[in-house]
Amino acid sequence: MVKEYIESNKARFIEELFELLRIPSVSTDKKFKDDVLKAADFLKDKLNSLGVDKVEICETPGYPIVFAEKIVDEKLPTVLVYGHYDVQPADPYELWDSPPFEPEVRNGKIYARGACDDKGQMYMHIKALEVMQEAGELPCNIKFMLEGEEEVGSEHLADFVKDNKDKLSADVILISDTDIIDNDNPSITVGLRGLSYMQVEVTGPNRDLHSGMYGGTVANPINTLCEMIAALKDDKGRIMIPGFYDKVLELSQEEREEMNKAPHDDEKYKKELGVKALEGEDGYTTLERIGIRPTLDVNGIWGGYTGEGAKTVLPSKAYAKISMRLVPNQNHKEIDKLFADYFKSLAPESVEVKVSSHHGGQPAVVPTNSTEIEAAKQAFTEAWGKEPVLTREGGSIPIVELFQKELKLESVLMGFGLGEDAIHSPNESYGIYNYLKGIETITLFYKHYAALKK
Repeated sequence: MVKEYIESNKARFIEELFELLRIPSVSTDKKFKDDVLKAADFLKDKLNSLGVDKVEICETPGYPIVFAEKIVDEKLPTVLVYGHYDVQPADPYELWDSPPFEPEVRNGKIYARGACDDKGQMYMHIKALEVMQEAGELPCNIKFMLEGEEEVGSEHLADFVKDNKDKLSADVILISDTDIIDNDNPSITVGLRGLSYMQVEVTGPNRDLHSGMYGGTVANPINTLCEMIAALKDDKGRIMIPGFYDKVLELSQEEREEMNKAPHDDEKYKKELGVKALEGEDGYTTLERIGIRPTLDVNGIWGGYTGEGAKTVLPSKAYAKISMRLVPNQNHKEIDKLFADYFKSLAPESVEVKVSSHHGGQPAVVPTNSTEIEAAKQAFTEAWGKEPVLTREGGSIPIVELFQKELKLESVLMGFGLGEDAIHSPNESYGIYNYLKGIETITLFYKHYAALKK
């Protein structure tokens, strides 16, 4: 009944997702404020149409949280679904093959900003509720908590969670905002890295100067910034910030060997990315560098004149955005301070340096021997015909650690994206197969979870 219903309604399921994708709900840019709010209203209307017991737009000092619940029986287990309706900026627009907020299907994939991260994956859960209700097979209570600030660090989610513990009471949290290895090798994410996101500002002279008249006499902040950034890592890929590795959780050789059993081909990986060689911390495989080692990367750098043509200017200021992915036992606030102290120490007397923190989040690892993970494994096995691999992902979902701490709940990270989906990049996509198969797998999770909880 489930498969048949999904198949007979797939055109409508896709078109509904298209409606959501057409809303440019970019939370990082205030000019899209009305669109972010429009996306929240869209979700409220869709949940209302499914006859949930309650749906609310919960205001926060930032963007609202959409909360809904369908309580079948207080004696049944309750699943709290988390997702987000905000998206990353689509810039640079000129690199998209089709407009980022006009979804288009090519080669079986939906191309649009937010297609995979996270509108497509989040909306699967709303459709799964519809499928289960139509099939008369809703074996659990279900709650939704859908936020509009994930892409800006979930700034107000922590307060909402702390203030609404009774409203959010559940047995498990279900999240689809991660990847699988590929469509032949399903996987469940059981570990996520944390995040420390910083911005630096280097100031030299008190104004932009003529590079001919002043060049060679005062510091060029861009040159200095580049030298400082270069000093953050050594030639073996190791981060040079004092104390950075002090709390890093080191996995045993046995754990590392088990991790590297996951299907992966470095040659295929390089080909997909269009690079001739891979880089990273010496002594670790690609999977280990992604899943269990911390990193430091420059996300953006600017200053001086970047317009068309030439302008011989020695700039007054230079800037960079720098992010660090963290692993278990590292605390993002501690790393913020270690970074700031070290970066300032690298500055010569000829410049002044300002360091600020944008946002951050803690790493998280979920237990792999739980009833919840077993239900997810059974759901994948039934839907995909193959038992999923347990993996650790390089990305960050800071609220997983928040849920562990405040709600005392573990999260099941049942994502269905692919590495090739280019989230956060131009031409983001999400496979129609993954979208529909995700809906099916989610419904099976409820079935197996309810059975295991009896």
